[in-house]
Amino acid sequence: MTVSKTGYFTHRDCWKHEMGPGHPECPERLDAIEDRLLITGVGDALDRREAPEASLADIELAHDRLHVAAMRGLSDRLNEEILAGGPSYSQLDPDTSINAHTWKASLRAAGAALAATDAVMAGELENAFCAVRPPGHHATRSKAMGFCFFNNVAVAAKYALQRYNLQRVAVVDFDVHHGNGTEDILANDPRALMVSIFQHPFYPYSGDQDPAPNMVNVPVPAYTRGMDIREIIEMMWIPRLEAFKPEMIFVSAGFDGHREDDMGQLGLTEPDYAWITQRVKDIARRYSKGRIVSCLEGGYVMGPLARSVEAHLRVLADL
Repeated sequence: MTVSKTGYFTHRDCWKHEMGPGHPECPERLDAIEDRLLITGVGDALDRREAPEASLADIELAHDRLHVAAMRGLSDRLNEEILAGGPSYSQLDPDTSINAHTWKASLRAAGAALAATDAVMAGELENAFCAVRPPGHHATRSKAMGFCFFNNVAVAAKYALQRYNLQRVAVVDFDVHHGNGTEDILANDPRALMVSIFQHPFYPYSGDQDPAPNMVNVPVPAYTRGMDIREIIEMMWIPRLEAFKPEMIFVSAGFDGHREDDMGQLGLTEPDYAWITQRVKDIARRYSKGRIVSCLEGGYVMGPLARSVEAHLRVLADL
């Protein structure tokens, strides 16, 4: 029996955070992924691990201490109000709210990325996928927004640089929305390179204006198809990644660019996600000893989300 080289990090706490009835960023997203991995047998090929809680010191590698304290304070206050018969949610912005379990889920989501980083750096795993929520890539250094509270990928990237003294880490972001939070945290850090592709103009209406030199932002119009996106990645991302020679790669894996996902209007399909994953893996094998930590971001229609994650994992695990 060969030990699987692809880890799968999650925790039941990630199911308990929810933002109210009918919200697209819902616990059922993780159920859909789990069901798909079960019926296809892909789950059997993965090394399943429980996500620990991230320490606040590690979260503060990417976030202002005030932001972390504010999130904790909001959570404590909400729990007191719930005990007193008050509302079950506290609204942060029109799209984003917390419930009694959001704080713990957020610590687990960041903790999954950190534990995956440790396991991959130790050589226990070649790569890992974190099936976590809340997602992270809209959370800036000082602000929660867009369904995100802490920036799981940015926390892990900063941690890899500090804890393992790496010189170069890359972040690959293929969500339908621009990862404005990750850009905010990593911009102008010469040890980090971020490559991203996203629909534009679209929420959060950023990423197209004069990005920092370590950002390769590729805004594409609505209805851009998979073959065009592949060509753009080949032209824009790959040369920069090859020149940078990352020692580790972090992926913000958003599957809301799928043509069946009504959150956005891009035309990606499962084979496109497999192709993107393979290109990232080729770079990782060449320069990073295969080291990849991928974290779930968007993807809000259950069928395409689950199938796309399966395609992503099949490539990571060489299935």
